Amino acid sequence: MNHYTITITREFGSLGRPIAKKMSELLGIQYYDRDIVEKTATKLNQPVSKISDAEESVRPGFLNMKFPLGTGTTAIQDEIFATQSKIVNELSEKESCIIVGRCSDYILQNKKNCLHIFIYAPVEERLRNCVDTLHMEPETAKRMIKEVDKARENYHKHYAKYSPSDFRYKHILIDSSLLGIEGTARHLAAIAQEKLDLI
Repeated sequence: MNHYTITITREFGSLGRPIAKKMSELLGIQYYDRDIVEKTATKLNQPVSKISDAEESVRPGFLNMKFPLGTGTTAIQDEIFATQSKIVNELSEKESCIIVGRCSDYILQNKKNCLHIFIYAPVEERLRNCVDTLHMEPETAKRMIKEVDKARENYHKHYAKYSPSDFRYKHILIDSSLLGIEGTARHLAAIAQEKLDLI
């Protein structure tokens, strides 16, 4: 069959990233996330720190989640988004893959053989995930959940004109606290196989 793409948007602390990685293993396909920022930096002939200054090594590791593509001016952000959109389209045409965030659901909204997923969880579960799995301090976790969710919401609404959790643009919305990383990944992979006729 033709290449297929699975896009994943998620709430901070819902473990969307490890779920996506596990799905890529189960399905035997590529997984793309922050490396899209690196590809964008290369295409624009700019250092990654210019594209996403939260990527600088001197900054705390979790800050890069607050600013999906940097904190520059609107003109710069628009150029970055246009480049990123081209990369997302190229990746989806080149091979079957899973793409996390970056408005990939919006960018690929008219592409066939796509499955768009939103992963969420209750706040108390996300707090627990941040502390137990991501090894964050409780107060830091509370702040990051609020700030990252807001940043992702604003970014997505700015370019896609709808919320990343808007069910009208998703095939699946799933609470990751029900089955955890492994269980959620297995069930989503099974749905993808049936939906996209991969079996």
